[in-house]
Amino acid sequence: MSDIAIRVQNLSKQYKIAAARRRQDTLRDHIVDGVKSLFRRNGQPDRGEETIWALKDVSFEVKQGEVVGIIGRNGAGKSTLLKILSRITEPTGGRADIYGRVGSLLEVGTGFDRELTGRENTYLNGAILGMKKAEIDRKFDEIVAFAEVEKFIDTPVKHYSSGMYVRLAFSVAAHLEPEILIVDEVLAVGDAAFQQKCLGKMGDVARQDRTVLFVSHNVAAITALCSTSLLLRDGRLLAQGETERIVMIYLKDLERPSQVPLADRCDRSGNGAVKYVDCTLSHSPLGPPISEFFVGDEMFVTVRLRASQRVKTWVGIVITDATGKKLMYTSTRLHGHLPFFLDGEDSLVLHIPYCALVEGRYSMKLIVFTAQPLELADSVENAAFFSMLPKDLYHSGFQVGSYLGVVHFPHHWLAGDGQPLPRSTVAEPTGGDDDPVSIANGNSEYDN
Repeated sequence: MSDIAIRVQNLSKQYKIAAARRRQDTLRDHIVDGVKSLFRRNGQPDRGEETIWALKDVSFEVKQGEVVGIIGRNGAGKSTLLKILSRITEPTGGRADIYGRVGSLLEVGTGFDRELTGRENTYLNGAILGMKKAEIDRKFDEIVAFAEVEKFIDTPVKHYSSGMYVRLAFSVAAHLEPEILIVDEVLAVGDAAFQQKCLGKMGDVARQDRTVLFVSHNVAAITALCSTSLLLRDGRLLAQGETERIVMIYLKDLERPSQVPLADRCDRSGNGAVKYVDCTLSHSPLGPPISEFFVGDEMFVTVRLRASQRVKTWVGIVITDATGKKLMYTSTRLHGHLPFFLDGEDSLVLHIPYCALVEGRYSMKLIVFTAQPLELADSVENAAFFSMLPKDLYHSGFQVGSYLGVVHFPHHWLAGDGQPLPRSTVAEPTGGDDDPVSIANGNSEYDN
């Protein structure tokens, strides 16, 4: 008997993107549109129609009991792949063979009828998965308890919050014992505690020798949960194998768009009323652009924006680590500044007097909102990358590096009477047996 749970061969999916049609406000518009339709029926191409390949010649195998992560930037084809595997959509070419019953959670409340209660939807989803009523009865209390919706289980789900919706949907998909569990980024909807709960449940599913496919931008979760991973780029399978190796390729791939001038980047979202056209990092407001800083350095982030017409804006910046985890968010609105008037092009500068990040690779996401009405105008992920380098901040002979944690904010030690502690007159050498770097690499308090 084969140990293959999923076999994908040359899988492709093409979508047609029709150009937006004009409004048909007059009899002439209707006649013109009718003539165009006639030509299309007679074999003439519709020049306003374009096609894209969401997936192109993707092939891989997943063995029974494997936990496989699927990563890639937005638009890489991850969700399309899962929809095909879940039999929600048909491929344009190739094939996907599934050996086992599939439980999938691709969107909040996938398969739920909003008019039915939580109880009724639980039984409905179980029946869709091929479960018998007795089997659902046996799992019902466990499903409801995990979802934490006991008080609302007999309430129509149209009255549920998004958090309640996703808790129950995930609980149904995970508890009805599918041989293959497919989970998309939908977990991002829940709060942090629920996300941890879901990751724990998927770990339990994996330990029961069932197969899990997990799509997420949370690289830390992928690394913790998945032994192997697939990396998609522009609808193609870029790499597959051990998760740690695939994650490193993915993180390097994230920097590829940064080689394109910010003004020309297409991987952005928002209404376009305002757009970022440049972002530079430096040691001073008018200093040359740099991409490397030492722990504790002063940092200036200069962003240049362009508006098609006079508009009020609020500007924000998100700093993320190499895994995509948000470390800090700041905005002009957070600081209580009035909306920034923009007409044409102008610049703003974010001043960070002391960069407390330890050594590592980091990126910045740029966000700008229009103020009236409050709408997202532009959002660009990985708009700028920078590295933090270790530094002997205290002239003690010890480098402040990643072994000390995630951040290293300004601080100092005092004696019990509030007076400064005496300092050694000679810096201690690094690299000895009592060097914190050496200790941290062994079994010590630094590991706890």
